[in-house]
Amino acid sequence: MSSSTSLRFSVLLLPLLFHSSSSSSSEPSLQESFAQCLSLNSDKSFPFFASIYAQYNSSFTTVLNSSAQNLRYLLPSAPKPELIFTPTSESHVQASVICSKKLNIHIRIRSGGHDYEGMSYVSEIETPFIVIDLGKLRGINVDIQDNSAWVQAGATIGEVYYRIYEKSAVHGFPAGLCTSLGVGGHITGGAYGSMMRKYGLGADNVEDAKIVDANGRILDRKAMGEDLFWAIRGGGGGSFGILLRWKIKLVPVPPTVTVLTITKTLEQGATSLLHRWQQVAPFIEENLFIRVLIQPIGNKTAGRTISTSYNALFLGDPKRLLQVMKQSFPELGLTIKDCYETSWIKSVLYIASYPRDTPPEILLQGNSSFKNYFKAKSDFVRDPIPKSGLEGLWKKLLEEESPLMIWNPYGGMMSKFAESDSPFPHRNGTLYKIQYVTLWENKNEDATQHIDWMRGLYDYMAAYASKSPREAYVNYRDLDLGMNKKKGTSYKEASAWGKMYFKGNFDKLLKIKSVVDPENVFRHEQSIPPLAISKRTKKHKKVKKCKECENSE
Repeated sequence: MSSSTSLRFSVLLLPLLFHSSSSSSSEPSLQESFAQCLSLNSDKSFPFFASIYAQYNSSFTTVLNSSAQNLRYLLPSAPKPELIFTPTSESHVQASVICSKKLNIHIRIRSGGHDYEGMSYVSEIETPFIVIDLGKLRGINVDIQDNSAWVQAGATIGEVYYRIYEKSAVHGFPAGLCTSLGVGGHITGGAYGSMMRKYGLGADNVEDAKIVDANGRILDRKAMGEDLFWAIRGGGGGSFGILLRWKIKLVPVPPTVTVLTITKTLEQGATSLLHRWQQVAPFIEENLFIRVLIQPIGNKTAGRTISTSYNALFLGDPKRLLQVMKQSFPELGLTIKDCYETSWIKSVLYIASYPRDTPPEILLQGNSSFKNYFKAKSDFVRDPIPKSGLEGLWKKLLEEESPLMIWNPYGGMMSKFAESDSPFPHRNGTLYKIQYVTLWENKNEDATQHIDWMRGLYDYMAAYASKSPREAYVNYRDLDLGMNKKKGTSYKEASAWGKMYFKGNFDKLLKIKSVVDPENVFRHEQSIPPLAISKRTKKHKKVKKCKECENSE
């Protein structure tokens, strides 16, 4: 039998393994072609068909839904990937990039599925597409002697915390509050958490990384160069490559920390207290992170009001915390009874809203209980909102059924980084960040009314948010800010949302993208686009001369 006949015979046999939806055709399906290409460019003996889920596969929906957070993008009307590939080794990820280019099929990359607009598993602007799901790449290697850990992209931040805790009770890592976040995408956007005022963002504490670039090469920090290493630590996921693993720097934590939650309603002086919090929380001792969760409570019968919950982590014991609060924020009325003395790993569970008796091993489950239909937005605030502005805000919140706002204080270490130190620019001068969320549980509800309400709230808050540009957090993707077009995006169009996420760092990100991925292999609705010179404004043509780009030549 000739080699060409043998190859043809193999292709004809493959439908028996893959159950091709068009088995009568002699043309191989996308699933068959992708599996063949993977085997030719990676481990030939690996049974790739077991890691590829086509739409007609009985497990397709289960795999698609497994880590998706926003149920809006799992509705039947949402575009679905042709395939989901779940690689089990980093060489498989490498091969998937090579094969997507050979087969001319668009890819989306998912590590944790927390993308607010579903862009890691939905494509609104380009079909067909496939999803590379990194959920099986969860290796974590903690080296206490080196104060570091190598962490694969599919691990959750909760798993990272637990593996550090296994080795040491006095080491931690400053990253997310939600423990089911996939580490890969989380750090690409910045990764803030309850220790950011002490140590900065997760992205500020990364020492090395490994990525698959647009040519299918695996690169570490030395191989990718400092410009690309800068870009992936805060420039957003899905633009520059597929993040395989991070080398993170561990930070010291005390053996005893203190957590607390104190709730005040409007009737208990919530407006005045929150007005005071704005003037205190960003400037208080950097060992204290005290955020505020704001939402309506009650019902139409009993009457609704606004609840403000002060949820805090203090890197120290209750006695010291009481001293700090008495001096800086006595208005909260903190007492020793409000304080819960615990370990750092237990504080992770507390901040994530687990019951106090929950064992740390729950973090190894890597699952999120938060699955809702929702719309979210974000703001950064640089000047305190006056009481009159807060009173108008309460009226807006009481109009909606299940809204939530979370105010996270900045200051401390966050003010010690320059805006250009990483793509994440929201540094000195930021008092706090606001996350807005509106939730609904019934898929049959009219999402439009909730989304319209959210947009109205966002419009109301424009008077109090940062300006020129109005800043936004890239990990809280918001397509209302603008999006790329399939046939190309101009500098002006991309700047509409890009400057909100990255401010003056956006031009440098564009330039790096144009060098490392000129064909735009890694793209989505708000990925950094490579822009041709002809599409740039005169101002943008001068970007090579700008100070931020001197290191990119």
